[in-house]
Amino acid sequence: MNRVLLIDTNLSSAPIYDYLIGSGYEVYVVGGVPTDYLAKKAKNYINLDYSKIHLIRELIADLHINFIVPGCNDLSYLISAQLNEEVGFFGIETLKNTQIINNKKEFRAFADHIGLPVPKTFSRQSVGGNWPLIVKPVDAFSGRGVTVIHESDQDNLDDYINHAKSFSKSEKYIIEEYVEGQLYSHSAFINHGKITTDFIVEEHGTANPFVVDTSKLDYNFPQEMLAHIRLSIETMAAKLTLVDGLIHTQFIKKGDKYWLIEVTRRCPGDLYSQLIEFSTSFHYVESYVSPFINRISSLTSYQNKKSLVMRHTISQPEDGFFGSIQFNHAVIIEKLFPISLAGDYVKSSPFGRIGILFLKENTQKSFDDCYSRTLTRALYQIHS
Repeated sequence: MNRVLLIDTNLSSAPIYDYLIGSGYEVYVVGGVPTDYLAKKAKNYINLDYSKIHLIRELIADLHINFIVPGCNDLSYLISAQLNEEVGFFGIETLKNTQIINNKKEFRAFADHIGLPVPKTFSRQSVGGNWPLIVKPVDAFSGRGVTVIHESDQDNLDDYINHAKSFSKSEKYIIEEYVEGQLYSHSAFINHGKITTDFIVEEHGTANPFVVDTSKLDYNFPQEMLAHIRLSIETMAAKLTLVDGLIHTQFIKKGDKYWLIEVTRRCPGDLYSQLIEFSTSFHYVESYVSPFINRISSLTSYQNKKSLVMRHTISQPEDGFFGSIQFNHAVIIEKLFPISLAGDYVKSSPFGRIGILFLKENTQKSFDDCYSRTLTRALYQIHS
């Protein structure tokens, strides 16, 4: 039996684990947080900080691992790329490409060089009168260390830079123009540099403007803009000679313009895979995992249904004790994944989460109403 090492123990990687187990693999999961979902569920859990790559090398050799699968965070993919450079595994991007894609500063420079639409960047010395701006760590995620700076705040720019650096493992930051508009994600699977299947998801942050917590499939996204986005992704794939598999991109749309914000090759978090599967019946997890285990995914049962499903990560804008959730309106719950227990002290978004909720409606009107109430945080109340 082939052995697989899944590098992540978070709840979002549970569908990956279940697929591998269901496909007959002997699966080991590694992570340094024993309270994580897979740390508690998986038969072969290894309590190990996978950022210590020399220990992961020894683990792979000792267990005679055949395949490695990155989970749903940037570090798991980066570690996989480093291991791939040394040993050689299926489906993993090169370390150089991984750094270009994941590092916000490197990606902006690369995208600008090949003519892809990205926000303009500035050095500390060249900020001038270009307001508003946004300061970010180059290698953090989920809105950590991000600040929007308006002209009235310019005297505090150095403080915001230091704030961004404090969330960066490399202590590096990026300053760029603050692009306003609607946030989307484009999740695509490529084969020989060409997109075979893709999805557009509308995204919002209700508890924190820089953390996506509410999303839905956009079945009516403008086809002309989608064609341009696809061309951008395929251009990137050709320039970098990307390996087959998932390429997930966040972008901002305003009118007839769009800007690429972030790109990754790992599976998105907060059970994004399940939003796609519940909404369309597409086997997102199988398609993500297949390149890593040297298999061709089977999509014969994919019927491209268009169900009205939304994903919402239940979180709160301020720290506080969690007791219960009171729904103010009737809802159809497709699935609920609890993360916190009653009595837990839950930190504000993005540092704490209460649960991941999938809601379904049968008519467009009821779905729009439910979605609107969620965006205004009127659908439910959190009690301590």
